[in-house]
Parts: sequence; C-alpha cells; structure tokens
Amino acid sequence: MQREAMIFLNRIDAGRKLAGRLSAYADRADVIVLGLPRGGVPVAFEVARALHAPLDVFLSRKLGVPGQEELAFGALASGGVRVLDEELIREIGIPEGEVARITERVKKELERRESVYRAGRPPLRVEGLTALLVDDGIATGSSIRAGAKALKQMKPARIVIAVPVAPASTCKRLKDEVDELVCLHMPEMFFAIGQFYEDFSQLTDEEVIDFLRRSAPPAVQKTA
Repeated sequence: MQREAMIFLNRIDAGRKLAGRLSAYADRADVIVLGLPRGGVPVAFEVARALHAPLDVFLSRKLGVPGQEELAFGALASGGVRVLDEELIREIGIPEGEVARITERVKKELERRESVYRAGRPPLRVEGLTALLVDDGIATGSSIRAGAKALKQMKPARIVIAVPVAPASTCKRLKDEVDELVCLHMPEMFFAIGQFYEDFSQLTDEEVIDFLRRSAPPAVQKTA
C-alpha cells in the first residue's frame, strides 16, 4: 500500500499555507482568529499575522471512552457547551455516572487551561464578528464540533472552520455545522493528523502563551 506523503514541514508552515486560502478575510475589522490549544495556536498565529487580524484562544476537549481514550463519545468547549454522541454511549454501554465523572474531570482541565491562557487577556467576545476557528488538523471532528456549537451561542456573524488537513468524510459531516469550512488537504486514507507533518511535536502551555503574547490584542466587542 502506498504511504500518504507528508505535506507540511510543521505547524508554522501549515499556518502560512492555510492563510493563503483565507485571503478574503484579510484587513477586515470584523474578523477574529481563534486557535484551539495546543496545536492549533501556532497555525492560528500565522493565519492571524497574514490576515492582520487579532488572535485569541478557544478551548475544546474531547470526552474519551474509558479504556479507549482516543475514541471520543463527546466533547466540552469554552462557554460550558457539551456535545455527546448518544448513539455511541448506548452502543458501548457507558454508565450515566461514568459520563458525569469524565465530564467533570475534563471540565476541570478546561477551566485550568482557560485560566492559564487567558491570564491578563479580556474575556473572549465574538458577537457580530466573523470567527475563524483554526486547528492543526481534524480527525473525528468531535472537539471542533463542540467548539462550533459553543461559538454559535456567543452570536458571531459567521463561523469558519479552517484547518490544514482532515479526512474527507469528517469535512463532509462538519460542513453543515458552520458557515464555511476551509481545508487544504482532505485525504480519503487518514490514520492520524501527525502523518501529514514532518514535525508534529507537542507544545507546552508556555509555548501557547508565548504565541498569544506575540499576537495582536484580541478584538474588543463594540457596544451601542
């Protein structure tokens, strides 16, 4: 079987290439770029810099099946939104108490990261703006789907998911969740996001914070 070729050197390279597909959003006062930590932030940093748009962080984490944590039965996102795959929960037979326990554990981690990343930054405001939700790639789509649902509750004018790579099947499912989906590479054969990067090293919280510090300040929502 032929191995899928790597197409990105690293997340910085992916962000620069992704920005080229988002030029319609450049130099607009109504655009904000939101990076999903950790890996989506350096991609979003390059997108925001190329578009001359503010960068902020948006958190979303999957809820993993006990013993098969890579398999998501749902996700949590900023704003307190929870998305559950009820069919998968019934099929696997995850008890209601276990769902609640996992949800609470992930919620605490989300709150910790929110506190770390938002230190000194104003609360996220996207009402009336076009929000570009950026990650370094999508696998199942459960986390970014939760993010999109959370964003909808915050009343942006438009939501755009923008990623360097995702399976064609996942992109097809996500298209109806947002106003636009931009993906550079949609392979039919997909095993992991990292297979499309030469360097897919994990980032630390400190590195995420550094990208946020180096970016333009977040957009401030105008009030009447």
